[in-house]
Amino acid sequence: MSEPSDAAVSVPDVPDVSARWYLEVIDLAATSPDFVQSFTAFATEAVLGVFAVLFAVVWWRARHGPPEPRHRAFAAPVVTVLAYLLSESVKGAWQEGRPCRVLGEVATIVPCPEVGDWSFPSNHATIAGAAAVAILWSSRALGALALAFAILTAASRVFVGVHYPHDVAAGLLLGVMAAALLPLLTRLTTALARTRTHARAVS
Repeated sequence: MSEPSDAAVSVPDVPDVSARWYLEVIDLAATSPDFVQSFTAFATEAVLGVFAVLFAVVWWRARHGPPEPRHRAFAAPVVTVLAYLLSESVKGAWQEGRPCRVLGEVATIVPCPEVGDWSFPSNHATIAGAAAVAILWSSRALGALALAFAILTAASRVFVGVHYPHDVAAGLLLGVMAAALLPLLTRLTTALARTRTHARAVS
């Protein structure tokens, strides 16, 4: 197991506390039962599918309703994709190495991503944060469920060993910020739809 000494956690551009927490979490993960490790390795990727299902439920509920909720349901995946693209842009600019490589010999539940697959921010956490807030705009109940899954998604990325805690915290925040565009996007699409309807009516 890793020794979370001061020397072991001194990484340029990485908060010492984040590196220390990372080592503590992966030590905990390494001593967890095999079934916990196997489940987390599966769930950390599969959980993104949960958000897709929730998007579908939101759309299904809104499909015959007023225009604005319907447009909001369509816009939710769009802002999530935008959040992902923003996260990728930040990754390319920041270029923070994965902790499972930078910190040396550490035991992780899943293989360490390849060199060049940067760590900051976490794409998974960004997607989860954006999706959860976007769903929350449409449904409090589904949004609360999505927020719980978003937190679990972020935590799992540290637990399996591929991210520092500050990576996932930044990812969640970035996703929330991107999802804040949803009301504006919804108003724009609703206005465009009304304009098209009016144009057809007078033509």
